Amino acid sequence: MTDDEDVFRIALTLPEATAEGSGFGIRGKGFAWFYQEKVEGVKGRVERRDVLAVRVANADAKEFLLMAAPDKFFTVPHYNGYPAVLVRLPAIDTDELTDLLREAWRIQAPKKRVAAFDADSGNEVHQTNQKA
Repeated sequence: MTDDEDVFRIALTLPEATAEGSGFGIRGKGFAWFYQEKVEGVKGRVERRDVLAVRVANADAKEFLLMAAPDKFFTVPHYNGYPAVLVRLPAIDTDELTDLLREAWRIQAPKKRVAAFDADSGNEVHQTNQKA
């Protein structure tokens, strides 16, 4: 079981990661953010600190997570066609959250930064659709 404090603690340990509004990014590219839910009868959206939106590599990765663990991962129409899943924080443990945030960071970070991170920490190199 994780919460928003775990998200901040883990996300901000990633190289060059910054807190940006209700989310986290690297060099201006968001990799995770707290879900902004549209609530009927409420103008605008309501931030949910128990649900985190996390970037994934592509539609296949998204579909895999949604099908593999619907108790942990879900989506809403707003995210149709966008490579991100919504994560129920109370349903995942710290190791899962760490893996999700690291992978999301990798997707948005420059390739050279990811390579340096992997070399410095002995992390496994993941195959993702990264952009330089």
